Amino acid sequence: MAADTRLKAIQKRLGLKADGLLGPVTLSKIEALLDEKLGVQQVEVNYNLLASEKSLQQIVQFEISSEAYYRKYLSSPTWPGADSGVTIGIGYDLGYHTKAQVSSDWRGKVSDEVLENLLQVVGLKKTAAQGALASVNHIDVPLQAAKQVYYFCTLPAYAKKTRGVYSGIEALPADAQGALLSLVFNRGTKMSGSSRREMQAIQPLVQQGDLPGIAEQIRNMKRLWDSNRLRGLHIRRDKEADMVEHARIDYADGELIRV
Repeated sequence: MAADTRLKAIQKRLGLKADGLLGPVTLSKIEALLDEKLGVQQVEVNYNLLASEKSLQQIVQFEISSEAYYRKYLSSPTWPGADSGVTIGIGYDLGYHTKAQVSSDWRGKVSDEVLENLLQVVGLKKTAAQGALASVNHIDVPLQAAKQVYYFCTLPAYAKKTRGVYSGIEALPADAQGALLSLVFNRGTKMSGSSRREMQAIQPLVQQGDLPGIAEQIRNMKRLWDSNRLRGLHIRRDKEADMVEHARIDYADGELIRV
């Protein structure tokens, strides 16, 4: 039996989606079962955040809507507009990565020819990225490759960034941790300037564990975007704020994901 077939069978037994990808959802479920059967052991922490599965799925939904939508509209590179660069996979913005990082993340997951083409648009943002899109929009990025990069490269990197800018985040409920991860995934870690006023205001609120205050600041960010042209960002901020404001304290087995 092929390894991916065995993994899918294991995922079905665990009550998970059988996608054949050994990502953080499957690993966290296996770790939870080991803790239950063998007892919790003191081991070196090898993850940055303990987010809820719901919050991580919400990031995917923000970025690709659904798997069917991805295959139809997003499997080729896009330019989302505004300050974005050419974007591939699940919210992987080539404008905000180095060539070395793109090579490390994507080599072996797409062909060498595809990778070389993508490297030509790395670092381009705004209208420069828009103008360069035609040179790469013939490329197809399979969803399986996109998922691998998302789970093993993108999420851990942004979880580390999120913990770096929001000290004390690990004490918040998992829903809130995931919502702030979504925020940093979308807006980055810059804290200076008038456009980052709310991002900075959230820092002391995280340390205080003030969930209503964090939610309010996330909603206040909607001032930055026209509600007609960038309605999606308004919806995203509202959903992130709702998740923080109504963050659960207790979670069922399999709902906590280490990233």
